[in-house]
Amino acid sequence: MGSIPRNLQGVILGAPGVTGKRVTTLPKTGLTDFMRSIISREQETKEPFYVLDLGVVSALFDKWTRTLPMVRPFYAVKCNPEPALLGSLAALGSNFDCASQAEIELVLSLGVSPDRIVYANPCKPGSHIKYAASVGVNLTTFDSKEELDKIQKWHPKCALLIRIKALDDRRARCPLSSKYGALPEEVTPLLEAAQTARLNVVGVSFHIGSGATYSQAYEGAIASAKFVFEAAARLGMPRMTILNIGGGFTAGSLFDEAATAIKPALQAYFPNEPGLTIISEPGRFFAESPFTLATNVIGKRVRGELREYWINDGIYGSLNCILNDHATITCTPLACNSNSANPTCKGERSYSSTVFGPTCDALDTVLTGHQLPELQVDDWLVFPNMGAYTAAAGSSFNGFNTAAILTYLSYSNLS
Repeated sequence: MGSIPRNLQGVILGAPGVTGKRVTTLPKTGLTDFMRSIISREQETKEPFYVLDLGVVSALFDKWTRTLPMVRPFYAVKCNPEPALLGSLAALGSNFDCASQAEIELVLSLGVSPDRIVYANPCKPGSHIKYAASVGVNLTTFDSKEELDKIQKWHPKCALLIRIKALDDRRARCPLSSKYGALPEEVTPLLEAAQTARLNVVGVSFHIGSGATYSQAYEGAIASAKFVFEAAARLGMPRMTILNIGGGFTAGSLFDEAATAIKPALQAYFPNEPGLTIISEPGRFFAESPFTLATNVIGKRVRGELREYWINDGIYGSLNCILNDHATITCTPLACNSNSANPTCKGERSYSSTVFGPTCDALDTVLTGHQLPELQVDDWLVFPNMGAYTAAAGSSFNGFNTAAILTYLSYSNLS
């Protein structure tokens, strides 16, 4: 993966997807003032917006490199395909996990070489496989005989990773094993089918589930991967050279716990493995914390001591993560309109509050029983840690178009 450039800010400012755009340098505690300046400039529209802190992105990449230097990250584009995030990660040295033709096209449009992409979708449309072959994306995953048939037809020179089922993903935020992964008894027949088709299986991949909370699951999955390496050797196949340990990483203490589980497991099952490349597919680790969402209060109702607010983004937009990603979200006030002298409402009395999204569906309820100060229409609510599976999975239901939400770029000084 190489060393991290010393001038990270300079590297990121020159990154594809960033260069030519305005990036505001912030002091360590400058986010609130920056958001107020955006709100002041956009007084007429009052549309929701994101702030992407590229300083946080660089710090996270540095953290990954120091903690898991033996594991090459392939950022999972599906988590958040914001071009400035992708370009910054590319400039820092990340590779990319793409799941469709559109994601491959996006990454290639940023000048990323196709050999930095793993097409990590075990079930792909034939036309997408054909496209991958045409642009030189030559590494993909499979977990069925039927997928091998498609690959043999459309991309027979592609290097393959057999995706195995992680047998313990119950404590992940979003388990994946019900949909993907070969069972232990399916491994040898699949390897034999690949041999018969003269396809090149170069390694193993697994995924212990998105937002994993049980780090010891990595140990069991790495042990299972070793079994597959040995099965391939017994069949006389060429030595496998890639181990893909998937995603599931979250920044903070959970990442430290994952690293603590992964490193001894790699040493136990793959000690001194000649020519082995270890890769991974982190998404939320890089995407979640750099993004902050600001929403405008467009409606209010008082019922006794209860305060009810409507905001202009919700469950069908960025905050779909509450349903689709089982996210626990929080928000803070930014009362630029009603309390400009104390916009964060420090010291103000709080009330039990409900926050609704803008659509006409009662399901579109963002928070209940949340303590907030007295706010007025045209004040703002700010949601931190809103980069993972948020805007990427939003819709345009009821005419509220998630894709139209703007992202402003900043670079905070975290030292």
